Amino acid sequence: MNITFKTAESVCEGHPDKLCDKIADAILDAYLYKDKGAHVAVEVMAVGHRIIVAGEISSTAKVNIQSVVWRVLDKVGMTSFWRFVQVYVRKQSPDIAGGVNYSLESRNGDDSWYSSLGAGDQGTVYGYAIDEGGYLYMPLPVVYAHAICKKLDECRKSGLVHGILPDGKAQVTIEYHDGKPARVKTIVVSIQHKESVELEQLRSEIVSNILWPVFEKFPFDKETEILVNPSGRFVKGGPDADTGLTGRKLMVDTYGGLAHHGGGALSGKDPTKVDRSGAYMARYIARNIVSSRLAKECEVSISYAIGKADPVSFTIDTFGTGKYPDEAIRKACLDIFNMRPAAIIEKLCLRNPGYEDTATYGHFNGLRTWESSLRIREDISFEEAVKKYAD
Repeated sequence: MNITFKTAESVCEGHPDKLCDKIADAILDAYLYKDKGAHVAVEVMAVGHRIIVAGEISSTAKVNIQSVVWRVLDKVGMTSFWRFVQVYVRKQSPDIAGGVNYSLESRNGDDSWYSSLGAGDQGTVYGYAIDEGGYLYMPLPVVYAHAICKKLDECRKSGLVHGILPDGKAQVTIEYHDGKPARVKTIVVSIQHKESVELEQLRSEIVSNILWPVFEKFPFDKETEILVNPSGRFVKGGPDADTGLTGRKLMVDTYGGLAHHGGGALSGKDPTKVDRSGAYMARYIARNIVSSRLAKECEVSISYAIGKADPVSFTIDTFGTGKYPDEAIRKACLDIFNMRPAAIIEKLCLRNPGYEDTATYGHFNGLRTWESSLRIREDISFEEAVKKYAD
C-alpha cells in the first residue's frame, strides 16, 4: 500500500491578509452596483490602526470608499481597531484601457461581439478539479480547512465558542492510501482569543463545537493529531500583530498548493483582468471535465497576452485519469468553451456584484456561476463532443 499525505490551510475573515482581500472586493462590488462597466484594480494594506487603499479605478460611479471600509470592518467585528483610512486611487492607464476596450483582433478588423474586449493582462491561469468523493470536486484538505475557518467565524459571531476573536487559521492533513483519502492525520487550529480565555477550555470547545460538526462525514480518529493554538497565547492578532496585504493568500483562495497557480491575485479586480476571470473559466472547464466523468483529476491552463482577446495557449492534463486522450478533450473544449474575456464575463455573469463573499473560504466553494454544470445542447453531451476527436 502506498501512503501519501496532502495538506492545505485556510484563514478566517479577520486574518490581516484576508481582511484586505475582503475590503478590496467590497470596493469592487460598490462600483459594480452602480456601474457594471467599471474598471477596478485596488490593493489594500492594513497595519496597526491604519488601512490604506490604493489602485486604479475608471468608472462613472461615485463611491465613498472609506464608508465601504468601515462597513466591512463592522461586519468582521473589527471596527474598534482602526482610526485612520487613507485612500489613494487614480484612473486606469489610458494605454491599458486602450488594449482592454479595443482588442488586437478588433483593431485588425474582427468586428464580432466577443472580440471587442482584450485581456486586461498577460500571463497563465490554472483551473483544477479532482473527484475525491465530494460534490465540490476539490481536494479534501482544502475543503475541510475552509470549513473549519467558516465554522470558527460563525461560532464567534453567535457566541457558541466563548472568547474567540476575528483572526485565525486552520490546516488539515489527509492521509491517502493508494491515492484515495483514508483518514484525517492532523488538524491545526490557531484562533485569536480574549485575555481571560483558558487554553484547555478553548481546546475543548473547539473540538466539540467546531471539529466534530465539520468532520461529521469524514470523521477523525483517536490517532488524529489535533493541535489547537500550538504556539500558546494568541491574544494580539489581526493587523495589530501582522501587516495585511491584498493577494497574499493565493493558495487559500484556490487549491491549497495542490495544483499550479499562475501567480495573479484574484480579489480587488474587475473581470476584464484575466488573472481573475480566466482563473474562474479554467476552473469551470476543469470542474466540468471531472463532473462529466471524463477524468478523475484535471488541470487546465490558459495563457493570455494583454490587449488580445483569444488565448495564446490552452492545455489540459488529466494526469493519466482521462477516459479519452487529453488532446481529444482539449479539442472538444475549444469547440465548447469560448475563452475570450467578453465571452467569459457573459457566460459566468461576472459583471454582477457579489465578489466580497468570494474573498473568504476559497473562490471555488460550489456556490458561484463558475462552479455550475455545463449544458451544451439538448441533443449532445460533453462526452459525445469529445468522442468525435477520440475516434
